[in-house]
Amino acid sequence: MEKNDSGWNLENTYAELPKLFYTPLEIEAVSAPKLVVLNQRLAENLGLNAAALMEQDGINILAGQALPAKAKPIAQAYAGHQFGYFTMLGDGRAMLIGEQITPAGERFDIQLKGSGKTPYSRSGDGKAALGPMLREYLISEAMHYLGIPTSRSLAVVTTGQPVYRENILKGAVLTRVAASHIRVGTFEYAAQWGTTADVKALADYTISRHFPWLLSEPNRYLGLLDAVIKAQAALIAKWQQVGFIHGVMNTDNVTISGETIDYGPCAFMDHYDPTTVFSSIDLQGRYAYRNQPNIGLWNLARLAETLIPLVNDNQEQVLKLVEAALQNYPSLYQEDWLQGMRLKLGIVNEEPQDERLIADLLGLMKQYQADYTNTFVDLTLDRTQSSELYESDAFNVWRDRWKARLEKQEQTDQDIKIIMKQANPVVIPRNHQVEKALQAANEQDDFKPLQRLLAVLQAPYDYNSLNPEFMTPPEPSNHPYKTYCGT
Repeated sequence: MEKNDSGWNLENTYAELPKLFYTPLEIEAVSAPKLVVLNQRLAENLGLNAAALMEQDGINILAGQALPAKAKPIAQAYAGHQFGYFTMLGDGRAMLIGEQITPAGERFDIQLKGSGKTPYSRSGDGKAALGPMLREYLISEAMHYLGIPTSRSLAVVTTGQPVYRENILKGAVLTRVAASHIRVGTFEYAAQWGTTADVKALADYTISRHFPWLLSEPNRYLGLLDAVIKAQAALIAKWQQVGFIHGVMNTDNVTISGETIDYGPCAFMDHYDPTTVFSSIDLQGRYAYRNQPNIGLWNLARLAETLIPLVNDNQEQVLKLVEAALQNYPSLYQEDWLQGMRLKLGIVNEEPQDERLIADLLGLMKQYQADYTNTFVDLTLDRTQSSELYESDAFNVWRDRWKARLEKQEQTDQDIKIIMKQANPVVIPRNHQVEKALQAANEQDDFKPLQRLLAVLQAPYDYNSLNPEFMTPPEPSNHPYKTYCGT
């Protein structure tokens, strides 16, 4: 059923790729779709009529049981290295209904997650539960307001149907908005099961959509690799700067556009510990906080392998070109990370000792199990509340070194405070606060805690309204916090 709702302005350029890359889908009916949360600000930016989306016809579209004009529902095919092992994947519980062209002329994928079974579902049912969809909504929006490239969430609706996992859960559909859903795993899929012509078609499409300036480059495919390397280095540096742990950095979860995607077992670090792992399935710590930069390089190497036939016909020369591109990643990442960490300390120029100064602070934070986010807030406000860290001689020595370092630049104390406030969030999605909001929604149908948390997370750098409730770390526990993929 096709429905004309004010504001939908869809195109379907991805469906113009070879049919290898997708499978057309039929929509599935649900019993009683109900709107839980709508991102009205995002709807307006997309050129959508938020009021129309809140009516039943609009909700039916968000639930995947009706289609807006020009929608062409497909499931995208892709592969991926999952914890290092290559496998065939694809949209097993998601449906791309089209690409929304905004009033500003931007193009965004509109994908329904949890919309039903697809040819790539394998043994899954294609459904999603309310809790994980609300988690993705919460954290993806928090990431956006933290200034980190990310897919975004337009809405969550419940379906009125149960989802059967270990327990019976409420079914839900998330409407996800992304620059695109082209992944490293999409290129791996084309290289493994397609032809060189298929890889080229995907690469040309990707360049036209995300990196159009490369069209005039003599070697656009090497340029594509360079551009993705830069985007991923910048993205992961931003993750590290706020203590974000993705949890499942498989190649199918790495976007070519450089956006964060797939918020499954993700979480934010409370006390600083580089070995932190939250995912219940990451038993070896492959995707621990400290490993994320190196895993980024590993994933990019998988992309590079798929582009080799396009870069150059000379095997010896192409390997040198690709290896040289990948060798740029560590320095690109380090520059992005170091620049961001300097700003967190109010440093705007460069000195050789900066890296050591930052490393020594992080070492002290680890030693004294200091809260990552709040420590930088304390430094920003120049307050040292009673704690083991601040009472230690080692910290006082470090603090004197930091103050001496700040004197080597022209900025006033007030300028430095402004710089630090712009770099250090007051609030992040604290894991215990996220769980509290999700529990209320799941068990009591009470969405007020969710809305309240969302409102706070939309102003993470607001130092004018410090809220201890959302800044306070969780109480110490004998049971480390665990997250789950939520399938």
